[in-house]
Amino acid sequence: MLERTLGPYRDHSYAVLRAISGLMFAFHGVQKIFGVLGDKTPAVGSQLWFGGVIELVCGFAIAFGLFTRWAAFLASGTMAVAYVQFHWKLDFGKRFFPAINHGELALVYAFLWLFIACAGAGRWSIDHSRQS
Repeated sequence: MLERTLGPYRDHSYAVLRAISGLMFAFHGVQKIFGVLGDKTPAVGSQLWFGGVIELVCGFAIAFGLFTRWAAFLASGTMAVAYVQFHWKLDFGKRFFPAINHGELALVYAFLWLFIACAGAGRWSIDHSRQS
């Protein structure tokens, strides 16, 4: 029953998921680069600064569906590095668990972006418009 009811909206819901999650990701970049809603900005050229630039640029690219596969692939790798380096830190004790190391969002983003890199931009995107 749900397949018949919700199935026709698959493309729509995927586009909304891609756009909203991309904008949320871009906002993390805005926070880091411009210090929005925070008082600290990383030094230009630092690893955190580059992470913020990737979040900002890839987030907007994913949201609008522009070079989506490449942007999502780069964003996925960035979040995998963020999770391992800043959250998990290869600690096999309590910090192994995302609920303890506060890395849930980085881990979810890493796999979401990997999925989007594999799936592509979808129908409502600049990439789709360029192919038509």
